[in-house]
Amino acid sequence: MEPRVGPVPTEEPHFRPYHHPAAGWGAAKSVTRVLARERALVDGPRAIMRMNHERTGFDCPGCAWPDDIKGLHLDICENGIKHVTWEMTPKRVGREFFAGHTVAELFGWSDFDLEDQGRLTEPMVYDPESDHYVPIGWQDAFELVGRTLRELDDPNQASFYTSGRLGNEATFLYQLFAREYGTNNLPDCSNMCHEASGRALQASLGTGKGTVDLKDWEATDALFIMGVNAASNAPRMLTALAEAYRRGAQIVHINPLVEAAATCTIVPHDFMDMALFKTTRTSTLNIQPRIGGDMALLRGVAKAVLEQAKHDPKALDQEFIDRHTAYFDEYREVCEETPWEEIERQSAVSQADILKMARIYGDADRSIISWCLGVSQHEHGVDTVREIVNLLLLRGNLGREGAGPSPVRGHSNVQGNRTCGIDHRPTEAFLARLAEVCGIDPPREHGLDTVGTIQAMHRGDVKVFVGMGGNFALAAPDTPYTYDALRACDLTVQVSTKLNRSHVVHGRRALILPCLGRTEKDHQRGGIQSTSVEDSMSMVHLSIGMKRPASRHLLSEPAIIAGMARATLRESDTPWEWYVEDYDRIRDTMAQALDGFEDCNRRVRLPLGFRIKQPARELVFLTGTGLAEFSTAPLPDVVPAAGTLALQTMRSHDQWNTTIYSDDDRYRGVKGLRTLVFMNKDDMRERGVGEFDPVDITATAKDGSRRHLDGYLAIPYDIPRGCAAGYMPEMNVLCAIGDYSVQSDQPLMKHVKVTITRAA
Repeated sequence: MEPRVGPVPTEEPHFRPYHHPAAGWGAAKSVTRVLARERALVDGPRAIMRMNHERTGFDCPGCAWPDDIKGLHLDICENGIKHVTWEMTPKRVGREFFAGHTVAELFGWSDFDLEDQGRLTEPMVYDPESDHYVPIGWQDAFELVGRTLRELDDPNQASFYTSGRLGNEATFLYQLFAREYGTNNLPDCSNMCHEASGRALQASLGTGKGTVDLKDWEATDALFIMGVNAASNAPRMLTALAEAYRRGAQIVHINPLVEAAATCTIVPHDFMDMALFKTTRTSTLNIQPRIGGDMALLRGVAKAVLEQAKHDPKALDQEFIDRHTAYFDEYREVCEETPWEEIERQSAVSQADILKMARIYGDADRSIISWCLGVSQHEHGVDTVREIVNLLLLRGNLGREGAGPSPVRGHSNVQGNRTCGIDHRPTEAFLARLAEVCGIDPPREHGLDTVGTIQAMHRGDVKVFVGMGGNFALAAPDTPYTYDALRACDLTVQVSTKLNRSHVVHGRRALILPCLGRTEKDHQRGGIQSTSVEDSMSMVHLSIGMKRPASRHLLSEPAIIAGMARATLRESDTPWEWYVEDYDRIRDTMAQALDGFEDCNRRVRLPLGFRIKQPARELVFLTGTGLAEFSTAPLPDVVPAAGTLALQTMRSHDQWNTTIYSDDDRYRGVKGLRTLVFMNKDDMRERGVGEFDPVDITATAKDGSRRHLDGYLAIPYDIPRGCAAGYMPEMNVLCAIGDYSVQSDQPLMKHVKVTITRAA
């Protein structure tokens, strides 16, 4: 039995369907409780007033939703405040703590209790004889990393992981270190979330990013929001949805579960609405496809648009199609040959409802389609995102205001990580430019992604794992397999702010290297430093910490990377120490090495920073044909076999990635429970399962192997038949390491094939 994730419930678990507006007074109450619990009733409000403020503020370390372009004074959300106060806690984890607890003991603690101990204060090294972490000086820690890396037979025996919290400057130094060392083993959290989106957009449009910005959201006639629980994953989107509804835009939410953001909201900084309890709708239509049925749904909308065009030529933008696209005739033929019966069967949505969605799309002059992991974490995620682009191209919804594709990235700088070089499959153009600017000879062969790294560690082919932020052990699929892989390493290095599972699941040797948080002042020889981040709509802006560091022993992420690099690459001509003295120097090099970062030191200091140019937005397509390319992929069969269900993993509302704030999920009506599974009530009845009955869940992998979770409680929920849902990271154990998409190499976290039976 693995340790539990969340805190011990303080009351009997219960479930009551949620019928209140998203955000509003519920969010205000939650924020007040968080500030009190973290003893941040003074520092918390001060930080809140500085969060997401241009020039003088720090960027929220939570999601990647763009900062308000109108300079909103309170551009914040409940989850962002939780994230900041969790980082600003006065609790500390120093040498006394580690002296009092063995690693074996800490492994038995819940993940909540590990993180709840507070901020790490000094570098620690694992002592196998005592099974304790003990203090180590920074230089000795760097030398341990450097000596171990130098002694490897091949640089590809090391892997350098990145979470989305790393700033652009640290990201650039990190990939430079790995490539000068000699490997492209640069897995990152994108490999588990939006890899499918990047590959699909690259194939269709020649760019791996969305093309819209917040101004487009303010100008569009129709928004289609797919596979995202916006009220929890990107709560500041609620403001955009409420404003869109007020000005008459159509808003269609597409999700197997009708989430809180798909109903109504009270935006907390709308003080009059808060005072009057005035709600604003955030949806005009809700569509519930089966898990994995999004592609069939989109194909149905496209089929309806093409059928409409037979007697109404204005249904298509034929001029746009003729001038800017390739393979339209082939796509039209595919749509015509796909029968409505198959579209309904695969999507689990009636033709009548698909036609409602198609009418909204056809009546809108300008449309945006936005999506998140509910679309990308599937076997056919790339094809589905390409189908999104197909639909946009039919009506010329690209390259003009208020229209285009808009992926919702998760962590605050996950998009910036990729822009600044974290890519296990770098292009030759990028490597050649990096070589010229930085004077190194980077390797050309592709490296390992997240799944490949875990498999290689398990085989013994990767012997050193370095993690820059995040909680890799808990975020990755196939939890026992991942644990064994990490434990097989000669050395694991975790750069972190707080204690987590990845510190107690470690290699034969292990280092914990504590770093500054984004809220903290970063003092270097050149003065207080700022870092830049890129949001999910390609805006790059500065973040400046405002709080005294949690410990005088903390180093910044760039300083830690430079220390490891110098200890490893003793003869390197790269001026690592000089870079760390003043981050403007890093940005000057980035300006030469990275497309879109030209003159970035000046532009990043402009109001709101600068937007990285997207060629596809200007109707310049860097594809093989030089045009936007329609995809003609066949519909996959996503209908579960008899007796099986398709299960998706997801976060609760009181959670950010692997950090669990409580066992509650306010927006789904759950209190005091995480070991649950949401099911369709007819599926429950068919299995003789009642509300809160314990059930056993068995997942069958592609290779036939099975994984189990026993004693989970069943909760009836509004979800299509044949579908089920539950929380990550607890349910990551069900996703086998070999169950990843052949299109994107992403673990299939949103489409696990399971059987569920009432527990004996």
